Amino acid sequence: MTPIRWFLSFLKKYRLRMIVGLILVAVTAVMQLINPRISGQIVDDVINGGHFERLTTLLIVMIAVTLVRSALRFVFLMCFEYSSQGTIYDMREEAYKKLMKEDFAFFNRNRTGDLMSRQTGDIDAVRHMVSHVIYFTFENVLIFLLALVMVFTVNVKLALCMLIVLPFSLAVTLSQGKNVRAAFAHIRDCFSSLNAFAQENIAGNRVVKAFAKEDYETEKFNKENDAYRDAQLGASHVWMKYIPMFEVLSQCLTVILIIMGGFMVIDGQVSLGDMVTVNGYLWMLNSPLRQAGWIINDIQRFAAAIEKIYAVYTTEPDIRQPEMPVHIKDRRLRGSVSFEHVDYFAHNDVILRDISFSVEPGQTVGIIGATGSGKSTLISLVCRFYDVSSGAVKVDGVDVRDLNLQMLRGNIGVAMQDVFLFSDTIEGNIAYGDPDCPFEEVEKAAKIANAHDFIMEMPEGYDTIVGERGVGLSGGQKQRIALARAILKDPSIVILDDTTSAIDMETESIIQHELKKVSAHRTVFIIAHRISSIMHADQILVLDNGRLIEQGTHDELLAKKGYYSTVFRHQYGEFDQFKAIRANKGKGEY
Repeated sequence: MTPIRWFLSFLKKYRLRMIVGLILVAVTAVMQLINPRISGQIVDDVINGGHFERLTTLLIVMIAVTLVRSALRFVFLMCFEYSSQGTIYDMREEAYKKLMKEDFAFFNRNRTGDLMSRQTGDIDAVRHMVSHVIYFTFENVLIFLLALVMVFTVNVKLALCMLIVLPFSLAVTLSQGKNVRAAFAHIRDCFSSLNAFAQENIAGNRVVKAFAKEDYETEKFNKENDAYRDAQLGASHVWMKYIPMFEVLSQCLTVILIIMGGFMVIDGQVSLGDMVTVNGYLWMLNSPLRQAGWIINDIQRFAAAIEKIYAVYTTEPDIRQPEMPVHIKDRRLRGSVSFEHVDYFAHNDVILRDISFSVEPGQTVGIIGATGSGKSTLISLVCRFYDVSSGAVKVDGVDVRDLNLQMLRGNIGVAMQDVFLFSDTIEGNIAYGDPDCPFEEVEKAAKIANAHDFIMEMPEGYDTIVGERGVGLSGGQKQRIALARAILKDPSIVILDDTTSAIDMETESIIQHELKKVSAHRTVFIIAHRISSIMHADQILVLDNGRLIEQGTHDELLAKKGYYSTVFRHQYGEFDQFKAIRANKGKGEY
């Protein structure tokens, strides 16, 4: 399917309204032929012929035609406006649904501001096409042809003389359309870049201010703004060459009428009334020629915009629903997870290599390793945010690629490393996975995440609006809300990606104690850099450069005196010293 056919598939829903609108456009175009003819009759019959009794009737007809034409014009304008709003509503909804189906890789490749420009500026170009350009093009072509026919009915020789400009007009139109399209495509690219830059800097305004880089970012913005301005001016220079040509061609019609019509009136070939009639049709011939350049601009602007929207819409995600998903009773997973010789590559780089392990339902797995060792990627494969390059990730013995995506992810609660909170109430953020749950469940999850106390200290408690991305909350507070959100979902598998990194160790020990109460029948993955976060786990995985280099319990890994043991000594000193600290804090709580 081409971009235009895709666009027409949305417009088809409103075809009846569009047809009615085009019929009314045709009616009003025909009605525009009446008044010039009446003007000619007034000159010939009333002024020159002396039939003054006909003047009142002719004037009433002219006024009535004008009023009816204005009323019909209002109706067809509403038809096209309604169709345009309906079309872009459906198109925007469909494009947004497609965005929601895209995978992580898609959003890694595309900037937020660029995607936003597709939903705003490009969509508006489509609205303008439906609400204005379609009827305006049809109206101008029809008026030009009808006026030309009427001139033929007045005098064939005069009409043929006026046809001389048509080949030149056609040549200029084709040339403009060819040259201006690339310019408008460049404008859309520059607009997307400008939009993306502005969105990124507004979202990162705290970093900008923290480094006092306002002037630096302003200078960068000016470059983007200059590029957009230059693209607009470049397009203007393209069509500025053609607008004067259309203007000259339209004025040629006036010159032809004055010269040829004047000689023909003097020679008696046409009457003065006929000359007035043709002059009335002259603007109907001039106006379409003047508007041709603008119409071509709008059409090419629309073509560039619809191609941008369609390019995003037709991008197929790498992660797709299986054609025949494995049926899971009650859509509830038990929570066993196994990795079988899993490799994962991204951009020709090895992220994970030959990873194999298994986890039984109800077990807690700690994952530790240096930054960039592949910890977050590993748990992303469980959620099927990415697909393995080789090997298999299985949940309850079934390859995740054979499970329904919504069912799989519906059974997994994730508190991600990059905490994102919506501009909503705290209750709304915690209950995001189950918006219809009772408030008691929200409160219970908040207490488990040790978030209840600080929430109640806020002005509106659970009804406090946290602001975009959790503005106004500390890092630890945002992490605890994200943890509560994952717990409330009541998943079979819980994934905590460095969820307690911004939380003090005393609060962390409280959270771990509460988590033990609710994780007895859940599989829990905990990614952490602190030993205290994972030392209680049933098994601990140690990753290094994408490889699983150590695996076992806390005591087993200490005995190996490898990477884990080294990290432990860096964090706690010698083992005897650690035992003393642990005894003071209370066994099982630290």
